Amino acid sequence: MSLPPPPLGAILAGGLSRRMGGSDKALLPLAGRPLVERVIERLRPQCDSVILNANGDSSRFNRMPFPVIPDSIPDHPGPLAGILAALDWSAAHRPDLAWVVSAPADTPFIPHDLVLRLHEACVVTRKPIACAASGSQVHFAVGLWPISMRHDLRQALVNQGVRSIRDWTSHHGLAEASWPVESIDPFFNINTPEDSRRAEILAQQEGLNDGT
Repeated sequence: MSLPPPPLGAILAGGLSRRMGGSDKALLPLAGRPLVERVIERLRPQCDSVILNANGDSSRFNRMPFPVIPDSIPDHPGPLAGILAALDWSAAHRPDLAWVVSAPADTPFIPHDLVLRLHEACVVTRKPIACAASGSQVHFAVGLWPISMRHDLRQALVNQGVRSIRDWTSHHGLAEASWPVESIDPFFNINTPEDSRRAEILAQQEGLNDGT
């Protein structure tokens, strides 16, 4: 199978972080660097370029050398709104690209073959969308999305009130690409202070430090 064209990478940081006491999870430290930087260094080599979906004051990300785009739908409707924002941004600013790959800003161990495996899943199953899975869990916010579906997604969000990625993808067909969890779940995500402490342990096992 030939290598797929690189997509736009979209890091989703538009949530309210309620279980972290409202702290901005994307900027929490992991092995001495902001969590979002750990996600970037995993995702960026697999993509043409990267953007960050985040709401509120974008100046908190001034040190990040990439566009910060907010949801275009009010009231924090969830990750589907972040995916829509990325699809719309790509259509407007990078019309040469056909795909967006998304990953939440709190998943610092995403695999280095994420994009390749998601594309393969779409090709093999002939389904338009692919999401990652590990163990018995599907990670719906880690997915590959065709930019051509942005109008359908906006219709679902605005006119139908759809908020669940699972619900929206069920109408179109979803492929899954699965990874093992033997040593570390590559889609481990940080929702609580305890998760943050666990991530520090996993980062040590992965050999992460301030400079890597």
